[in-house]
Amino acid sequence: MLRPWFYGFVALTLGVQVLFALFWPTGLWSLVVLVPVIGVGIYDVLQRDHTILRNFPVLGHGRYLMEKIRPEIQQYFIETNIAPHPIARELRAVVYQRAKGQLETKPFGTEHNVYNTGYEWAAHSLACTECPDDRTQEEKDDGVLLDGEQPLIAIGGPDCKRPYESSLLNISAMSFGSLSPTAIRALNRGASLGKFAHNTGEGGISPYHLEAGGDLIWQIGTGYFGCRADDGGFDSGKYRETVAAESVKMVELKLSQGAKPGHGGVLPGEKVSPEIASIRGVPVGKTVVSPPRHSAFKTPIEMLHFVATLRELADGRPVGFKLCMGKRSEFLAVCKAMLETQIMPDFITVDGGEGGTGAAPIEFSNSVGMPAQDGWLFAHNALVGSGLRDKITLIGSGKILTGFDMVRAFALGIDACNSARGMMFALGCIQALRCDSGHCPTGIATQQAGLFRGLDPTDKGERVRRFHARTIESLREMLHAMGARTTRDVTPEMLFRRIDRTNVCSLADLYEFLEEGQLHGNEVPQPWQKDWERASAQTFA
Repeated sequence: MLRPWFYGFVALTLGVQVLFALFWPTGLWSLVVLVPVIGVGIYDVLQRDHTILRNFPVLGHGRYLMEKIRPEIQQYFIETNIAPHPIARELRAVVYQRAKGQLETKPFGTEHNVYNTGYEWAAHSLACTECPDDRTQEEKDDGVLLDGEQPLIAIGGPDCKRPYESSLLNISAMSFGSLSPTAIRALNRGASLGKFAHNTGEGGISPYHLEAGGDLIWQIGTGYFGCRADDGGFDSGKYRETVAAESVKMVELKLSQGAKPGHGGVLPGEKVSPEIASIRGVPVGKTVVSPPRHSAFKTPIEMLHFVATLRELADGRPVGFKLCMGKRSEFLAVCKAMLETQIMPDFITVDGGEGGTGAAPIEFSNSVGMPAQDGWLFAHNALVGSGLRDKITLIGSGKILTGFDMVRAFALGIDACNSARGMMFALGCIQALRCDSGHCPTGIATQQAGLFRGLDPTDKGERVRRFHARTIESLREMLHAMGARTTRDVTPEMLFRRIDRTNVCSLADLYEFLEEGQLHGNEVPQPWQKDWERASAQTFA
């Protein structure tokens, strides 16, 4: 404990200053430094919030300083290129390079230990398909795709009147409020230039989403922002008015998100500015609660009828829902409700428990929700086993940044992919991990004008477009190398995973894949039997 030493230092300093005053007046200039130090020390001793500072006045601040800059020290001086959490530097670098149109090749081989458990790879083919390419190097660097090389997928089931031709890679849900106005403008500009879709997140459609005319997926959460009644419920009139915008191509009903499934949210009244209030349809200055579950429905059957209502009010646009897998029997209950009502969503977005967010309780981020790959496969199997797979598009979300990430998702049953963090890196995110503080140094996850005005939507929109295009190109090259002409040709037999140092399995051998309608049979597979029996179209409980 340095407190007694501090008292001695103060006494000695005052004594020395008395001598200076008597014999060497110019020495009093040292007070310019010493008085503030002594003042800080006295404050430290008198305050009661921090024991470290009371016991170690002045010097104790060094501990808090080092703790404050720890993330930067970790990121810039300690972290390796392949350190996996949250996103490895190697992956961040390839996003930056693609977004900027820079060289993205890698010299001297992989840094990964290919004999570590969990290492994955795709099997190439000696009968690889042709990959004609007459572009100049400048066009390649700029992300100019070959004619017809922007693969699209039609999203829309039997009851959809206006199917949407979607890219295989789109911008995942990120709300205005969580992201800055300039970040939203840049994302939408990138979507418009690259002809892919921009998910609004549950915060409603802001003017910034509409500025560049990019295709929108309007996400509706439990707060019903943009179609919210005075009592916090769903307002069909407001919904019909908002969804009529030409930019809105699909509607996504958010049941849960990966980073904090089953967790609602509170927007304090002091943050509900006139702009936020107008966009979300809430009173200015009043605290807004997003409950953990929807009030518009309570059972699987009611949920599907709500989906049908949303589709009808949207003039036949595709309507689906997003969730992070929790209890397996609940998703199977939805499948049973589809079979009973013959009402089906046009798409289902499956997020992973490792999903990103600006802020979430650590228990939810770390320990709630099924990881993405397990969730994708479970959703695919549940729909196949129910005989519904060919009627519903599956969209995967969760740490998708590269062409290989997309190939893996396709092998596990996904039809298209969403990326949030990849698009944020394309905007210039440096993974400063300040998302929850409102002080994002890159102007992305902040509402501070002094920070977000530094983000140029025109330049960053072009980077988002380029990242998307070059990632699609990397996917195309991988498909050609694997002998696959389309993503439908990617099978679990084509991907391998090391399960220990001497044993390797294909995903087909590692996982169970159900056959069409297998859950209807008399012999339901044992791992599925209890959950299938528990599932009821009449209740989520």
